Order: sequence, then structure tokens, then C-alpha cells
Amino acid sequence: MKHDLNHAQGKPAGFSRGEWGLVLAIVLVAIALRPGIVSMGPALPAIIDAFQLSHAMASLMTAIPDLLMGALALPTPWLVRRFGVNKVLMLALGLLSLSIGVRAFADSDRLLISATIGVGAGIAVAGAMFAGIVKASFANRAALMIGIYATALSLGSTLSAGLTGWILQSTGWRVAIGAWAALGVIAMIAWWRVMPKPVTAEPIAPMQATPATRLLLRTPVAWLIALFFACVNFLFYAILTWTAAMYQEAGMPAAEAGAVLASFSFCFMLANPVVGMLSKSLDRRGWLAGCSILSTIGLAGMATPGAWPWLWVPVTAFGLGGAFTLAMTLPLDHTHTPDAANRWNAFVLTIGYLIAASGPFIMGVMHDHSGQFAGGFQLLVGVSALMLVLATMLKPPR
Repeated sequence: MKHDLNHAQGKPAGFSRGEWGLVLAIVLVAIALRPGIVSMGPALPAIIDAFQLSHAMASLMTAIPDLLMGALALPTPWLVRRFGVNKVLMLALGLLSLSIGVRAFADSDRLLISATIGVGAGIAVAGAMFAGIVKASFANRAALMIGIYATALSLGSTLSAGLTGWILQSTGWRVAIGAWAALGVIAMIAWWRVMPKPVTAEPIAPMQATPATRLLLRTPVAWLIALFFACVNFLFYAILTWTAAMYQEAGMPAAEAGAVLASFSFCFMLANPVVGMLSKSLDRRGWLAGCSILSTIGLAGMATPGAWPWLWVPVTAFGLGGAFTLAMTLPLDHTHTPDAANRWNAFVLTIGYLIAASGPFIMGVMHDHSGQFAGGFQLLVGVSALMLVLATMLKPPR
């Protein structure tokens, strides 16, 4: 990147003009990475009716991107080394925007699923690159930048959660989910404005399981971080997928149910920078435990049908938002170079998202069998309690 490590270390208190340009581009890219998933939540009831899908099949709209975020995390560092940050990121954003547009015009469930695969691939590759970008350009402000990045992700989630239901009621579900393709195009323009001139790449060896990757498989703390990250995202994507549908099933209009979901995304967003700034010690166990307790309390309230959604949904969101920022920061706490950060991040994302992908699907299957969502949300309470157990085990690096 044009903003090298030494430059970042020379300006610990603030950002230079060039760094602000990169920060803005990172924010715009991050905003574009969640609407392709989150917009499906408020639209799922309409899509289920349009294609006569089961809840298990409908859950694939978010489960597939989750699965790909895990499956493509490991090869992404190799792609970056082989082709460079700029080419890989621009291709990923282009694929994301194109696939969102194609999905909006799908005339069969097969095309709907195929386009969702493209959405997931674009999100997966772009998202897996940011630990290395942050480590290279903002090494001494990693927690702050991860907080900014996570906040921007949540802003994209909030916008799509809050507006999709309203657009759907006004124009239908196709426009409601397709309009978000524009964010990917804006992100491509922003990155093109700040990206460095291309540099001739050295030959790269074929992708393989490197000794460093194999070493992570034998590193207990890497597994603990990955499992904690998995729990956070298991809960996050299950909630994004089914909260609006649950409240619509209980009689809420689509726009109001979307607003409840938007309150989740908004409070998740608020927690990202707050916890990122306050958690300054490398021993983050206290903050991890506190966030886990908040999410457990909130989910217990959500699991009670009809019980104050405007209270319990934001409480859950604030706990998960803080936990997400910390989980994204933990791999950086244990590394010293951009390449090592990419490897740790890829490992955590792979394990985390592969497990998290089962969250929306399991809840869909449970609904198909029981006809209601209460049992699924009780399962989420148990997963949040597991987060608390894992939090106490995440000792800081030496």
C-alpha cells in the first residue's frame, strides 16, 4: 500500500491527508459488504411466497455467503500475493455488484441460488483482505481501524435493514434487494481513487498448506479465537436472517419489522468503535466476557415471544457488536507482519464462517419442523453462553 508501516507509526495520534483518503475508501468498501446479505432478511417472506420455498431453503440466502466467507478465506491471501490487493479487491467488488443485480431479476430458485453464490464469493474475498490492509497501513492503530471497519460494516447493515422493508412495501422485493448493487460500484470508484500504481509481482508458488498454516492448526489460542468468532457470527447471521421474519409472523408490518432489524444493526454499529477504543489492553477477557453476558441477556429476552423487541434486540446487538470488534482484533494481537495477520485472519475466518453458516440453516429447519421461531432463539441463548465460556479462556499473547 502507498501508506507504509513506517508512515503509519510516525503519526500515532491522527491521520494524514493521504491516510484519510484510504480510511474513507475502506469505509465505503465495508459499507458495501453487508447489504447483499442483510437485505434478504426483510425480503425473505416475500421471496418465500414468490418461489414457494421452505424456510430451510430460504435460509441459504444468508447461509451460502457465510459458507463462502469461510471457504474462500484461506485462498484469499494467496490471491493477494499473486495478483495484488487492487486487482483482487476490484474483481471481488465487481462480482458482488453484478451478482446482486442478477439476483434481483431471478426468475427461478436455481438462478436465485446461483446469484447468491456470486454475492457470497465477492463478500468473502473482499472481507478476507482487510486484516492485511490494516496491518500494512495502520499497524499501531489496529484496534481503532478494526473498530472503524466494523462500524462501516454495521452501517451498511443498518441502511439495508432499515430501508429494504420500506422499499419492498413501495416497489416490491426485486427493487428492494437489487438497489444495493450501487454501493459496490461506489466502493470500486473510491478504491480506484486511492489505490497505488501497479507493481510487477514476483512469481508466486502454487497455493498449498504452508508450514505457517499447519502451525496454526496446532495453536490452541488460534482455535479458541476461531471458535469465539464462530459463535459471534452464528448468532449474527441467524438474527439477521430470521428476526424480521419472526416479527412479521407475529403480525408486524414488513417496514416495522425491518425497523426492528435496523435497531439491531444500529446498536451493533454503535458498539464497534466504543469497544474498539475502550479495549486498550492486550488482555481483552473482561470486555469479551461483558459483551457475551449482554448478548445472552438480550437473546433470552428475544426468545420470549412478544417481549419488548425494542429493548432486547438492541441489548443483544450491543453485546454482539463489541464481541465482533474484539474477535476481529484478536488475530492482530498475536501477529507482527501483514502476511502473518492475513494468515491468522484467514484461519479464523475459515473456521468461524464455516461454523456460522449453519446458524440460519438450523433455525430454518427448526421452524419447518415446529412452525415457530421460539426454539431457534432458545438455541441462540445457548450459543451465546458458550461465548462467555470461551471468553474466559482467551489469554493475551506473551
